[in-house]
Amino acid sequence: MSDGLGELVQVDAGELNIGFADVGPADGPAVLLLHGWPYDINSYAEVAPMLADAGYRVIVPHLRGYGTTTFRSATSLRNGQQSVLALDAIALMDALAIESAVVAGFDWGARTANILAAVWPQRFRGHVAVSGYLIGSREANAHPLPPAAELAWWYQYYFATERGRAGYDQYRTEFARLIWRTASPHWAFDDATFDRSAASFDNPDHVDIVIHNYRWRLGLADGASEYDDLERRLAERPPITVPTITLEGDANGAPHPDAASYRSPFVGPYEHRVVRGGVGHNLPQEAPQAFADAVMDVDTSASPSRSN
Repeated sequence: MSDGLGELVQVDAGELNIGFADVGPADGPAVLLLHGWPYDINSYAEVAPMLADAGYRVIVPHLRGYGTTTFRSATSLRNGQQSVLALDAIALMDALAIESAVVAGFDWGARTANILAAVWPQRFRGHVAVSGYLIGSREANAHPLPPAAELAWWYQYYFATERGRAGYDQYRTEFARLIWRTASPHWAFDDATFDRSAASFDNPDHVDIVIHNYRWRLGLADGASEYDDLERRLAERPPITVPTITLEGDANGAPHPDAASYRSPFVGPYEHRVVRGGVGHNLPQEAPQAFADAVMDVDTSASPSRSN
């Protein structure tokens, strides 16, 4: 159970059995909310009821390797490459017979939302992403950054080592708390808030998925060959045509691009908003009203005749 999200539902979707919150009227326009690392669905514990009160059906899934989401086969590759997270979302929508949704996310969830909006625009009425356009390529990731920028990615290099894998496995709770504090330096979360999300990292596949995600980005781990064509398409930075609002907290302590650097891929209706007041990386949990407003506003821009 998750406060604000109710009892979770489980459904077979693709290679996963996905645990998700389903909040709001079943016949309402759908919204898909995607979390990041090291967070979980509780990032949306306040956003989801706000949207439900406005008439939306809100779907909030645990990503692979989190919470109650598990693999249906013990032999499946514990794959964290960017394309499979998007395919998981499409499989979930298909399993729930959802043809169209607004998709919104932060961190890994923002990257996944970007991919969904870029590759399947016919399935998404609108798109909200914290820190903008995050679709990447391993070729681009091979190029070094200035030292100060590399320092911000310290954990990526830690995870590249077997010492890092063992350290994350042993200290995953302490690791997550450190990331929460550095990524959101002004967010005064309490122990209960942290513990509620940290329970999701006890998933048996969590460490494998996180380590594979970061090693794949650096070309240190292979993905699955059946996704090669999709990854090549993503490496070309496909444009996003669906109505989009990008968000940034004014105190985001996590690595993130400058908004001016990602304006060009958004070729449809577009707006960028800075959320002020010491808001960090976990924007939907730190500023839930601003996040919910962005979801509703982008949907209104896509369908101005609909009243929610």
